[in-house]
Amino acid sequence: MKIYIYAKSGHNIGLEATRSCAAIASELKNFDPILCTCDFRAGAYAKEELGIKKYVSVDVLTNLPNMMQRGDILIFDSDETTEFMENHMKEFCSLLYKVGVDIPFNIVDKSLFIKNENPSLEKTLFFGDDDYNNMLLELINNSSKLELNLLLGHYFFLGNEKKLEPFFNKLFTDEEYIYTISNSKFLLTTSLQSCLESIACGNSPVLLLREDKVYNMEFISKLNLPTINYNKNLGKIVSEFEDKISSYPNLTDIDKFDFNPIIKEIDKKVDTYNKLSSIES
Repeated sequence: MKIYIYAKSGHNIGLEATRSCAAIASELKNFDPILCTCDFRAGAYAKEELGIKKYVSVDVLTNLPNMMQRGDILIFDSDETTEFMENHMKEFCSLLYKVGVDIPFNIVDKSLFIKNENPSLEKTLFFGDDDYNNMLLELINNSSKLELNLLLGHYFFLGNEKKLEPFFNKLFTDEEYIYTISNSKFLLTTSLQSCLESIACGNSPVLLLREDKVYNMEFISKLNLPTINYNKNLGKIVSEFEDKISSYPNLTDIDKFDFNPIIKEIDKKVDTYNKLSSIES
């Protein structure tokens, strides 16, 4: 019996689900889970940077049964399913957990994102891991140099860093993601997951609402996280960012999710499977 964790990912999707699923995998590390991503690069990145031990690539969620065995356990973070598909998945898997329903999406790996009392960077922009339409390049067209750093996205096109470099204090690569998020006192980002990681480090993020992304506005409002509506004037965005951080609000504490019931449920299922397997052999 194996435990699979599926994260929808890709060059036009980003690594939002990959990062949260890697954090879930960390909580369940004693079960040796396998991270499944739609893109091989996402899985390789998770292994190199996010502590994942095992990963496989699978084009779409519906291809998972080709590698799984009936009775395996699946955790998934994806909008690809229908009610019919989920009912079928429940029949196929001995246990099924949906991120955002059975497990909250706001899971952060506290072993990677640790409270930082002395962040070394003042202000950083992280536009997200994906920018297939080169929105950031469009933003800098009429911009002067900005007094903030830039954390490059994992899926940014090769060569974009040379075009972006003149407009920022310093550029950080995607391999420096954890360092940059941890050390940026004020973070302007389009990624809610990055905001949560920044908060875990004791920093103060502001969420830029990209037009091509869907956000959980109810959760954002509950968290009291400051936001900026996207527009095509980078100077105006940065000016709004400066206003937000000059009077940064008190964020609402979010209750830490207790994984113990899920760990016990999985442990019981695996133990039963192992006992039955030993009898049959």
